[in-house]
This record gives sequence, C-alpha cells and structure tokens, in this order.
Amino acid sequence: MSTTPETAPKRGSRLPRLARRAQLLEAAQEVFVANGYHAAAMDDIADRAGVSKPVLYQHFPGKLDLYLALLDTSCDAIIASVREALRSTDDNKQRVAATIHAFFDYVANAQGAFRLVFESDLTNETAVRERVDRVTQACAEACSEVISADAGLSKEQSMVLAVSLVGMAQVSARYWLASDNPTLTQEQAADLVASLAWRGIRGFPRTES
Repeated sequence: MSTTPETAPKRGSRLPRLARRAQLLEAAQEVFVANGYHAAAMDDIADRAGVSKPVLYQHFPGKLDLYLALLDTSCDAIIASVREALRSTDDNKQRVAATIHAFFDYVANAQGAFRLVFESDLTNETAVRERVDRVTQACAEACSEVISADAGLSKEQSMVLAVSLVGMAQVSARYWLASDNPTLTQEQAADLVASLAWRGIRGFPRTES
C-alpha cells in the first residue's frame, strides 16, 4: 500500500529503525517516480513519509544517497525475479516465457520502480549508471549461463544472445505499458514477446549431457 499524506504516520510517531527506513524508501519512490530525481525535493519526501527533514537526514545524508538506496532495492528486485524465472523449470521454452513475464510483471507494478532503473533522469551520474548497467549485466549473465550450458555456445556467444533477450524483454514491456492499449493485456503481450524470443533461441539445439 502506497504512502499518501492521509495515510502517512503522524509526525512524532516512533518506528523501529528498519521499519522507518522502509517507510522512507517507499515515500521516496513515490516522489522520485512522479517527479524524477531533479525535481524531487527532500521536503516533499519528508512530507510524504510524515517525518521531519532531520529524521530523513538521520537515515540518508542526502538526496543522492536516498536515490541510490532506492535504486539498489529496485535493481535487486528485477535481478532476483529473472533468476527465479530461470530456476522455475528445466523446460527451456517455459524458461524463456518465465523470463519475459518477469520483466512485464516488474514494469507493470503500480509503484513504478522500473522507471528508476530503465528511465532514470540521472544516468549521467556514475553511481547511477553503474547500477543501471548492473541490471542488464546480471540478468544477461543469468540467462547466458543457461544458454551456454544447454546450447554448448561459448561465454561470449551466449552473452550476446542473453543481452538481446534481456533488451527485448525490458523494451517491449515498457512499450506495452506506455501504449496503454486496452485490447492487449499484459499476459497477451508477454506471451507474444516470449513466442518471438523462443522462435529465435530454439534454433540453437540443446546439447546432450
């Protein structure tokens, strides 16, 4: 449930440190997603969380620190989802579908965390760029391991295919969300992309153990 001025805890209410940090990150995500990094203000985040600015600064020394902490959480979430999708079955067609659906699920999340990762307005900041690149790298590496093991391709060959798969998944998911086409559901869109991806990747025969 998102934090709004009406539902935010009253100023002065005490929370355990970890609970307060989670509350601040949730409020910050809403502000950053809505306004972007540059237009977001620590005052707005504090107000959204129902705390004073000194409380906010006790947990995060500055706006960039808060943004990076939130970005780490968002990046970890999609990487974990992709890894889980790949582990969910030994059937490669289903693996491809599960991976594509993981990206669509992430992008379709109402909280909009994907915008911090794939549509950040702060990619000129080295620390942000490194985290954004880590998503592509980590997701591609996870896919590459499966491709290499099953198709007998080299690490370099497998990574090219894996990066292509990851790029297809995230770009098509973002396009689907932005198009807001009521005749094409999330499930249908993800299935279409998974079908296209599978038709390509299945051309590399599975090796026998």
